[in-house]
Amino acid sequence: MIHDILAQYHIAGLVIGLATFLIIGLFHPLVIKSEYYFGTRSKWWFLVAGIILCVVSVFLTDTVLSVLAGVAAFSSFWSIKEIEEQEERVHKGWFPRNPKRTYPWDKAEEKGEWD
Repeated sequence: MIHDILAQYHIAGLVIGLATFLIIGLFHPLVIKSEYYFGTRSKWWFLVAGIILCVVSVFLTDTVLSVLAGVAAFSSFWSIKEIEEQEERVHKGWFPRNPKRTYPWDKAEEKGEWD
């Protein structure tokens, strides 16, 4: 249905491109906030979300919606890697650390083991 309307005006590619840009842009602050409040254990939420969105993408009959669900799925999978890297960015001081959490390097730094 949506694909038919967009195809009529030949703008399906533009809409998919814009939506992809917005989805990827949404995941950047989502990764930052997830790491801040929940640490690296939030990577499991991204994995579950990615799997669910993959299944949804397969069952959607509208091409545009299926593509966007796939984009969101693989953005979720990419976020698993980004959560780990965000923790490193926090360790380097590029992002604020959550004072209510302990980090893996806290005890290691006390012993002089963390690089």
